[in-house]
Amino acid sequence: MHLVHKIDPKKLLYLATIIEHGSLKSAARALNVSQPALSGSMNRLESELGIRAFERTAKGVFPTALGEILYCHARLIRDEIGLAERALLNAWGGAPAAVRLGSLPSLATSVMPLALQRWGQAHPDRELQIVESPQIDLLVGLLRREFDFVIGFTECYDLEEGLRQRVLFRDKLLVIARKGHPLAGQPDVDWRSLVSYPWVFPSARRPHAVLGAALRSTNISPPENVTVCGSVTLLKAVVANSDHLAVLPLHAVNEELDEGRLCNIPIDATALDRNIALYFREGYQMDEASRDLIAIVERVGQEICQRGLATRTSAVDPSIRLRDPGEQDEQSP
Repeated sequence: MHLVHKIDPKKLLYLATIIEHGSLKSAARALNVSQPALSGSMNRLESELGIRAFERTAKGVFPTALGEILYCHARLIRDEIGLAERALLNAWGGAPAAVRLGSLPSLATSVMPLALQRWGQAHPDRELQIVESPQIDLLVGLLRREFDFVIGFTECYDLEEGLRQRVLFRDKLLVIARKGHPLAGQPDVDWRSLVSYPWVFPSARRPHAVLGAALRSTNISPPENVTVCGSVTLLKAVVANSDHLAVLPLHAVNEELDEGRLCNIPIDATALDRNIALYFREGYQMDEASRDLIAIVERVGQEICQRGLATRTSAVDPSIRLRDPGEQDEQSP
């Protein structure tokens, strides 16, 4: 392979389009260039790098292993160009850009839908782009300016530099299991008993932060049998149909607990309480629509979490009044 001194970024963007369309003809149409010109550009790229980037077959064009490497970087270049264009439009004071929000998957089944509904009613003409991802991906994306701000929990994975946070509400986490699980109803369940069962984790990239903190405090090793499941809906289904255990926020499993499809395994651990926070880059200035969105997420999160705790408490004390999530606080702005 030749020593690469310079790679033409335009050719990389062409390469990405060809891979995504699967043929030179379709890619040329999308790029508004002639097919011979596009083919010649790719031939020159391969010649300059001394590699074969594509396999050309009767069924289409397919990237080689080296072509896949180039494609990964081409996508990043294209994303950065898009971010630069968006930043310039904002600086020039053009039409309001879409609000880009990153959220934990565990908030996507309860807090976020209600918050987005309320925000959409107040800002019907403003576009919103929302992505749910694990915490580490949210923070990396925020630093890369893929998001305007993100909603996560107060653990930064050593990515605090350049980021600020503000706590929005307190999140209560539960160890959940299926109805009739061997540990259900057992008195004085400890962590050693819990880790002897299989678990479902939301991400394979990092150990489960909350569970890890709880186990460290008791000097117990993490569970050995772990299934990774990024979807909260699928995670709950796995737990409901097996002996797997998982940690999820109370607000994400309220419905399943009420219907008896899942149960809570009581365990005494301060690590199961966490703060949900807003993360944003230092110096980032929010517009009115963004500030409204954060205020609504904060209010809805507090309402739903308080209601969930009251529901669980009212099973012991029926005199406790349950507050409707739509009921506004008299002191709320």
